[in-house]
Amino acid sequence: MELSLEIFEGLNPFQENAYLVYHGRSAHLFDPGFSSGAEWDGLLRTLEEKQLTVEAIVLTHAHVDHIMGLQKAIQLFEAPVYMHKESYTFIENYPEQAMMFGLDAEPIQVDPQFVEASWTLQIGSFIYDARYTPGHAPGHLSFYHKPRRWVIVGDALFAGSIGRTDLFGGDFALLEESIRKKLYTLPDETIVWPGHGVHTTIEYEKRTNPFVKV
Repeated sequence: MELSLEIFEGLNPFQENAYLVYHGRSAHLFDPGFSSGAEWDGLLRTLEEKQLTVEAIVLTHAHVDHIMGLQKAIQLFEAPVYMHKESYTFIENYPEQAMMFGLDAEPIQVDPQFVEASWTLQIGSFIYDARYTPGHAPGHLSFYHKPRRWVIVGDALFAGSIGRTDLFGGDFALLEESIRKKLYTLPDETIVWPGHGVHTTIEYEKRTNPFVKV
């Protein structure tokens, strides 16, 4: 049985993508940006149909659009939350983050497990590894699964674009370095699953991305 990935596209007002990675009946939920009842219904229906249990909640980073459903996910699944320690400041200041975009939000109550670069995450017999890819946000992580040749990149890299660097802690030079050293070094055929928009491949971005060229 192979490791499978399901995408939930265009969530919340920011059109964020969340991912469900699963093997057997075990699932990991990445970047739970679910905000509306219909969005939650889609996730819960998938979990029920596939008879899955969410055993971990994983954050590439903690910008408001990627954590809008975090508190509810913690309550529903009672699963540990994994993130980089440098991202925790965004959890601590979640209401202020939301206010910047005209949104009201309650503080998030979570005691996360902090992930270091090169940390591995296991589901069933499958392992994928964390790559430290800051620049869009402090503590940003990307998660690479070598056997299936895919990488969940959060907002580090998009199809034809890159993550914005004008928010707190953003740094274009650092993001460019992250992309060149941690993403463009992956095999060309690696599928890139971004935090917004459509998927792409490492080969295509290396060849055509106007922001970080090879």
